[in-house]
Amino acid sequence: MNISIKVPLDERAYNIEIGHDLLGNAADYIFPLLNRQSVFIVADSDVAALHSKTLTSSLDAAGILHSTLTLPSGEATKSWAYLQKTVDFLLKEKVERADIIIALGGGVIGDLVGFAAAILRRGVRLVQIPTSLLAQVDSSVGGKTGINTDQGKNLVGAFHQPSLVITDVGVLNTLQHRDFMSGYGEVVKYGLLGNEVFFTWLEKNGSAILKGDTAARLEAIRMSCQIKVDIVVKDETEQGDRALLNLGHTFGHALEAATGYSSQLLHGEGVAIGCVLAFELSSRLGFCSQEVPSRVRSHFHEMGMKTAIADIDGSPPVVEELLSIMAQDKKVVDGKLNLILVKDIGKSFIASDISKDAILSVLKDSVKM
Repeated sequence: MNISIKVPLDERAYNIEIGHDLLGNAADYIFPLLNRQSVFIVADSDVAALHSKTLTSSLDAAGILHSTLTLPSGEATKSWAYLQKTVDFLLKEKVERADIIIALGGGVIGDLVGFAAAILRRGVRLVQIPTSLLAQVDSSVGGKTGINTDQGKNLVGAFHQPSLVITDVGVLNTLQHRDFMSGYGEVVKYGLLGNEVFFTWLEKNGSAILKGDTAARLEAIRMSCQIKVDIVVKDETEQGDRALLNLGHTFGHALEAATGYSSQLLHGEGVAIGCVLAFELSSRLGFCSQEVPSRVRSHFHEMGMKTAIADIDGSPPVVEELLSIMAQDKKVVDGKLNLILVKDIGKSFIASDISKDAILSVLKDSVKM
């Protein structure tokens, strides 16, 4: 069964198409958007080896011309150097504002290519074809684009909504287990921040999702996307409630930066640890009971995921360094760090000017666990 979710943003409205084997029929969805019968594809090298032929065969059958740039996989690609390479490729290909750029890959490619599309010709249309669970439930939806810098994650970017998102649940079968579970960290986040019923459903169906149950995976992706869409429509440019989508991310982004955006810690792993830290901090500050973070930690444990800084392989990040990185977070206002904390599962809120001592205490304990 295919699912279509509308993102109602007036003249920039678009659909998220979710289903099985959609990649082989991608041209059916893309063709109606075309101004001229050519597209420009930027793909992750690992993804290209697995899925480019399926996409291009569909385009060829529809008579759509295409050219492709392949970039290295990994978080390090989300950088100034590869942004320039992407922009240079698209300019050499004479991309026009009314053309379509296709981002084929996970969150790194989606964010990088989305940013290139945002700044080229002051905005070229974009189609997201997310191939990781993380990208399917999070980064491909909502129009956030950007790159990382030495100072932190996603500090340079723009809001640029796609014209279409094509989410093929079948491509998830080619993911490595660790990459899939990284994406699951973002799925759980949606239940934790605003939908306790969804989190309870995940507690019951997490094993089926992990084992490849198509119906369970479709439902998890549908619910995650719908929760995000509902928030984005209310607050597209993160002036208020959209910040709730960053539950666990201030901690997680700091952990990613401290580990060099490397395979030592994947994004979704950092989010999972960050969610546990946010719930633990909420409990210590008296916002929720002690049982609440225990329930969150228990589900991540049952799914075989990291829940503490001590779980990160290699030398643990220096706690004081983490706090320094967090001070660069996008949610810092007037020099004060805003964090997403919780009153219960499904009840998150924006907390301002949290005590640094309280944050340090939680971080130090997580290193010792």
